Amino acid sequence: MAASTTTPAAQTASIRRSAAEKPADEQSSPVPALTKEQERAVFEQMLLIRRFEEKAGQMYGMGLIGGFCHLYIGQEAVVVGMQMTRKPGDQVITGYRDHGHMLACGMDPKGVMAELTGRRGGYSKGKGGSMHMFSVEKGFYGGHGIVGAMVPLGTGLAFANRYRGNDNVSLTYFGDGAANQGQVYESFNMAELWKLPVVYIIENNRYAMGTSIDRASATTDLSKRGLSFNIPGEQVDGMDVRAVKAAGAKAVQWCREGNGPYILEMLTYRYRGHSMSDPVKYRTREEVDKVRSEQDPIEQVRLRLIETKRATEDELKKIDASVRAVVNEASEFAIQDPEPDPSELYTDVLR
Repeated sequence: MAASTTTPAAQTASIRRSAAEKPADEQSSPVPALTKEQERAVFEQMLLIRRFEEKAGQMYGMGLIGGFCHLYIGQEAVVVGMQMTRKPGDQVITGYRDHGHMLACGMDPKGVMAELTGRRGGYSKGKGGSMHMFSVEKGFYGGHGIVGAMVPLGTGLAFANRYRGNDNVSLTYFGDGAANQGQVYESFNMAELWKLPVVYIIENNRYAMGTSIDRASATTDLSKRGLSFNIPGEQVDGMDVRAVKAAGAKAVQWCREGNGPYILEMLTYRYRGHSMSDPVKYRTREEVDKVRSEQDPIEQVRLRLIETKRATEDELKKIDASVRAVVNEASEFAIQDPEPDPSELYTDVLR
């Protein structure tokens, strides 16, 4: 068989079209509109995540945050849209790009930021850092640093729901890189075999660490990864919070009705590097700018609010100022809060 003549640059340039770029004959029906209250709420929630992550990036650069730090900037519509489909009792679990998920679940920005700086007031008492904090109260089960590790754990949460006979659903997030891990498919098999209530949400931001999905995956339509297990799936415009909410509501209902798992591939994009140490040499600045200018999830909502006269520029600026105040308060708390006592090294340790 002849070797492929496709160059890495050409492969990167052939990034799959997002839902918004599909021809008219491939487009699904228009996504349902949000109410005025919902539109304003998602604007504020996505803005909180964006401003929090921007501040975290600044603090990391100042040496106030150590270890790994993976920012969620650009992907805010995914977690905010899915959050609108949850009810009390539903669980959320994800990987290491997790700050946005925590905030969307309602975790206190002070506690999240304090964990980033390794302080007592952090959600893991300053011992978990960016990738490992939890809040059972908010239904958030981590934050997991091992690629793909959250998938069997999220499937286990769904098994617990089925065993207890409730109608709770596990929202299990992972990325396009983790989609190639073997444990993912063992989990798929178990989930479909036992009809477990789990929505697998693949946040396809196009690059697993520094490698384009076109170079790393034999099949790039990740929504079809469950076909051999008879798990339905669909691709979603993950930059449009309305599309996320609509697809999420359908998937969650499928699970609540006892039909087993469902896969949602969110076509999204991260503006920053894989982590703070990533020089991002594998893509062009023009590519990032194009997504920012044409598909930014927050800007889409802002424009709709203004165009439909549901909010004025001044009102949205006030929301932004309020969000910045919350984030600044969280960062001040995270800097001033005491560090853990050395004795904490011996607590919460399984022996």
